[in-house]
Amino acid sequence: MRIAEISTPDFRLLHRETESHTQHPLISEIELLIQQSEGISRDQPLPQALPTSLRQSLTRLSQLAPFPSNSFKLTIWKLSFRLWNACVDLSNAATLQSSSTSAESVANLRHVAADMLFLARDVTGVPSPTIKCSLFYHRTGLVWHSLKKFDLASNCFERATEILSKIDIAKISDAGERKLFLDLNLARSRTAWEISDRNLAVTLLNRAKNMLFGSPDHYKSLSNQFLAFGKSALSRDDDDCSLNDALRLMNEALDLCEKGLATAKTREDTMEFTGMRTKTLRFISAVHLQKGEYDSVIKCVKVLRNGGNGSDGADQHASLPVLAMKAWLGLGRHSEAEKELRGMVGNKDIPEAVWVSAVEAYFEVVGTAGAETAKGVFLGLLGRCHVSAKAALRVAHRVLGESRGGDSGSKIRATVVAQLVSDERVVALFAGEAVTKERKAIHAVLWNSASDHFRAKDFETSAEMFEKSMLYIPHDVENRVFRAKGFRVLCLCYLGLSQLDRAHEYIEEAEKLEPNIDCSFLKFKIYLQKKDHSCAIGQIDAMTSCLDFSPDFLSLSAHEAISCQALPVAIASLSKFLSFYIAGKTMPTTEVVVFRTLVTILTQDIGSETEALNFLLQAQSRASKLGTECFFGSGETGKREQNWFAVTSWNLGSRCGNAKKYELCSEFCRLASEFYGYMETGESGDNAIMICRSLILSVTAMIALEKQNKSPLSESQVKLAAELLVRAGKIMASWLSDGKDCIMEPELIFMYTLNAYDIQGRLNNSAFQLLVVKTFAGSKSCNYNYLLQLGIFASQSPRSNPDVSTFALNECLSAMIASASPDYPTIALIIRKLIAISSVHKGDTEDEEAIQKMYKQAYRIMVGLKEGEYPTDEGKWLAMTAWNRAALPVRLGQFETAKKWLSIGLEIAEKVTGMDTYRACMEDYLAGFASKVSSAAG
Repeated sequence: MRIAEISTPDFRLLHRETESHTQHPLISEIELLIQQSEGISRDQPLPQALPTSLRQSLTRLSQLAPFPSNSFKLTIWKLSFRLWNACVDLSNAATLQSSSTSAESVANLRHVAADMLFLARDVTGVPSPTIKCSLFYHRTGLVWHSLKKFDLASNCFERATEILSKIDIAKISDAGERKLFLDLNLARSRTAWEISDRNLAVTLLNRAKNMLFGSPDHYKSLSNQFLAFGKSALSRDDDDCSLNDALRLMNEALDLCEKGLATAKTREDTMEFTGMRTKTLRFISAVHLQKGEYDSVIKCVKVLRNGGNGSDGADQHASLPVLAMKAWLGLGRHSEAEKELRGMVGNKDIPEAVWVSAVEAYFEVVGTAGAETAKGVFLGLLGRCHVSAKAALRVAHRVLGESRGGDSGSKIRATVVAQLVSDERVVALFAGEAVTKERKAIHAVLWNSASDHFRAKDFETSAEMFEKSMLYIPHDVENRVFRAKGFRVLCLCYLGLSQLDRAHEYIEEAEKLEPNIDCSFLKFKIYLQKKDHSCAIGQIDAMTSCLDFSPDFLSLSAHEAISCQALPVAIASLSKFLSFYIAGKTMPTTEVVVFRTLVTILTQDIGSETEALNFLLQAQSRASKLGTECFFGSGETGKREQNWFAVTSWNLGSRCGNAKKYELCSEFCRLASEFYGYMETGESGDNAIMICRSLILSVTAMIALEKQNKSPLSESQVKLAAELLVRAGKIMASWLSDGKDCIMEPELIFMYTLNAYDIQGRLNNSAFQLLVVKTFAGSKSCNYNYLLQLGIFASQSPRSNPDVSTFALNECLSAMIASASPDYPTIALIIRKLIAISSVHKGDTEDEEAIQKMYKQAYRIMVGLKEGEYPTDEGKWLAMTAWNRAALPVRLGQFETAKKWLSIGLEIAEKVTGMDTYRACMEDYLAGFASKVSSAAG
């Protein structure tokens, strides 16, 4: 503010004296600078050099002290006042108000004006020059304080205090001058507080107690300053020292209010002191609350509510219920705290932020048990006043808290919030564009809570929260995607609850809003859980038609189907998956893995061997087309895949063979030989053995199928069997050529020999038949049982070969006779077979000697045997047939031949038990026949 010109008569006289006084050049220089500052318009900036120039001139002026005359001092006073008023005008300029640099420059000019006045402070003829000089420093210090130049402000206040210290305060009667003493102490105290010299600040306030002079205004100022410092200490870090300082300062403020009431002379002063006292008590309650002194808080609140100590009325400030509630909570008296909280509902003066904060504080302490109370308070507030969406959001967020689904407490909280946010009045708070941000936030809070419960597999609570979150998604085009997403997660929740019809309803709604692969896949899951396999398979085609379809969903569908034991669905999904490989598309999984998975699934079902065979055939075809390394993979991985397909084919072939499914057995074994062939680089080793086994069993199964169906093999089948046996034969031949013993099972080698004989017989290759049997007979795998079977088979099959049969039986007979314990029943059988073959294929008269040798061999075998060791029936058969063979030569007059047969028959009969009668008759007949032959010869 501007300083008025001093207009007393005495001063005007002195002023005339100064005008007549010759001007000092330094005074003229200062006056020119002041005129320059006075001439600055509002739109012009303050020259930066002006304060510096004035300060330099003032420094030179100070060197002239003491000044020569009182008129010189008056001139300095006049210039100081002019400069001060110019500073006031500059400070009010609009261009300077927004510039901190210009504001500091003006403050510097004020400081120069105060220093000029200080140089001439002992002037005469001016009323209270000391008071005016200190006033200039006080006001300059206030400006520096407002600019946060606390060191400069402190210098000004200290200079002003030093000037006033020479005045006896008790002799001052002017109220304004007394007020200056108090204001200066308060200003100096504030500056000390700002530079963290708290002890000096409090000391200055205590010193100011001596400057009250019984003035209500003085009491108010000092009390307010104590309270301000107390609030500042309270706002610092919550440590015991700061709280104690705050409490001490606020008690000082309260004490001054009490004393100030005694000085009040008007109703306005009394009411103002009462308001200050009430406000201070509320802050004291807050300090006690922070210190955990809950009983003291309750006492303060009771004093405030009762009006206390002559107050005209009780305090109904909005903070009192909050303070009381928190204190009761601290004392553990939750019922009292709940009363305070519910009491807020009826107090319309309590701001929204206050009761929301109270609800948060109550729920933070009481927790889940206070969820219903929090909801009731909030809904009660809805009924009495306008509540903002932001408040509803804060309450919902606080009740839900940071809990993660899975415990009973979080479930109770979620249920309470679900009831709260589903209230029509709450939903209405979030309607409209003005609360878009809050609506998105409440949706996020509900969604996140639902997600937590979903992860904890609490699908019931999760579904409820997701449903309530849908209330906060607008029904417009922009939010179609969000609504569809909500319907999809609800579908997942009800899938988890096995409420499949409800899940289906939600996914249908989602598909209407946003048809995509996610919806299609969820429908597939529903059909799976309903065990509606036909619809699930149909849904696979629907998935592939989606615009955002990815083959990964087919793999995922297969896994889902397998987990639901829906094997037909899994097969359909993987079959669809394979079609993308054939089309040449890049896929996330290798083709061989898909084939392996398909076959694995099919092998779990006993009746699915045909489908498994089809996929194995496809795999073999793809491997041939792409190359084994490309299809199966390289390195050890590829070897493992090849081995898996080979072993699986072998096992399936064995299973089908045991189940007498010979057609499938043949195909599986042939496939096994192909897969083992991919791993074999030569004609030896373990894989070569498995190839050989597979080939032999494949042909064996073909022949078994022929017998089972009673339908002969076709020409193409015979050729295929021959090719397979040729491959097997080459492998076995390579072992023999390398000088290695055949390490394959003897029964399989016998099976190969038998099959080769059979198939080559169909091709009319009798020479090869004999060769293969002879090769087998010369191997270590051969024994007389195998030779016996070969001989019998060769003699009885539709394509019999007497040469093969005779060779096999003769080899068998030789082997058996040479054994340590011959099996004479079998020997007898072999002899009968050999005689029968010779008789049938060569005729009785063509090779009599060979047949006779067989009978004689039988006789020699029987010589020396115990009674009954050679089969009696076979011995009788030999004796009788040999005797009967003489009949034809007798008729033909071939008496010598007839005599040989009769002699052989008699010899054998002599070795056979039970032929005594026959033998006597035979001896008599032979004797008579010999006589006749002799007579005829004579």
